[in-house]
Amino acid sequence: MAEQPSVIRTQFVLAVPSLAEAEAYWCGVLGFARRESPPGWLFLALDGHGVMLGECADDLAPAALGSHSYFGYFELADVDAYAEAIAARGAIVLSSLADRPWGMREIAVATPAGHRMMFAGRLA
Repeated sequence: MAEQPSVIRTQFVLAVPSLAEAEAYWCGVLGFARRESPPGWLFLALDGHGVMLGECADDLAPAALGSHSYFGYFELADVDAYAEAIAARGAIVLSSLADRPWGMREIAVATPAGHRMMFAGRLA
């Protein structure tokens, strides 16, 4: 039986219609940091966790994918403080911060392009 691989890091790869619009929102509102990026791409990180955005101006909008536009679940040490900070900066909040029966406190957020993600923290 083969040994399971050791995952070093995960990154999400997403198509966006505009890198300029994406950078303004992902960095200015959600607090991601820009990393060195090749032409046509925007590489971002939030505490070492990566998102790679590729500009695809003529592709299907993520918003058109409905529930399939959810791509990530970010578990944070202090989701309450993060939720308050991003809401104050104009985050597109789909569902407010709430305790869930599976032991997590979650907030659902969207991007202007229509990608959706969850930020969460464990309940005590």
